[in-house]
Amino acid sequence: MKVFDTGQVKLHYRVDGDPSGAPLVFANSLGTDLRLWDAVLPLLPPGLRIIRYDKRGHGLSDCPKAPYSMGALVKDVESLLDHLEVRECVFVGLSIGGLIAQGLASKRLDIVRALVLSNTGAKIATREIWGDRIDTIRRHGMPAIGDATMKRWFSKGFREKPEMAAWRNMLISTPAEGYIGCADAIAGTDFYTPTAALRLPCLGIAGSEDDATPPDLVRETVDLIPGSRLEIMRRAGHLPCVEDSETYASHLRAFLKEVGHA
Repeated sequence: MKVFDTGQVKLHYRVDGDPSGAPLVFANSLGTDLRLWDAVLPLLPPGLRIIRYDKRGHGLSDCPKAPYSMGALVKDVESLLDHLEVRECVFVGLSIGGLIAQGLASKRLDIVRALVLSNTGAKIATREIWGDRIDTIRRHGMPAIGDATMKRWFSKGFREKPEMAAWRNMLISTPAEGYIGCADAIAGTDFYTPTAALRLPCLGIAGSEDDATPPDLVRETVDLIPGSRLEIMRRAGHLPCVEDSETYASHLRAFLKEVGHA
């Protein structure tokens, strides 16, 4: 187990693959930890240096008192990647991880050479929606959002599978303060202007049955970056890396080859 102290929080992270390989960084979604990518990693090309981490308030990382800012979440991973001496990585961000990816790329093009923006947007939902969800958690705890979140996260077909229970458990085991802190950060973030200024290779991935970040939102976001393209995964929801890891990994492999990173 690896832990890095940023000076603000202690972050749990993992490095897999070739220590001297081309760096590939993953940032997971709200209410999940770095295990989100477990099924994808074995399907990626050999020779990569694969870095995953738990953002603050999630997994085995520290959980400071809410609220958090998106700037703090970006600074966390920036500090971690500086510590690991990462330069010119491909950064894969899903949902809030995609917001973090956009923020880091806007700030540090020496660290990020290409982006995969998965099931995300330059702005996700509204302050009112996030405020209502935060209020529900404050009043009733994480289990109160479990069923509605599963409906947003997964397609109807996947929700009938027994493994969905494990993902629900991951969500409701997330510290309420960590979820609320990150939800506050999302509510206050609008990256349309900085993302539109980016000039780097970008792949968008969307799920056709994603109720949290619908394909049109992902398309609108990646279209801000000239030369980007979008892949829509059919019969998949907000976490297509879980529902169809093989197709998801195939999109990553093609993009890595396209940008000369594998």
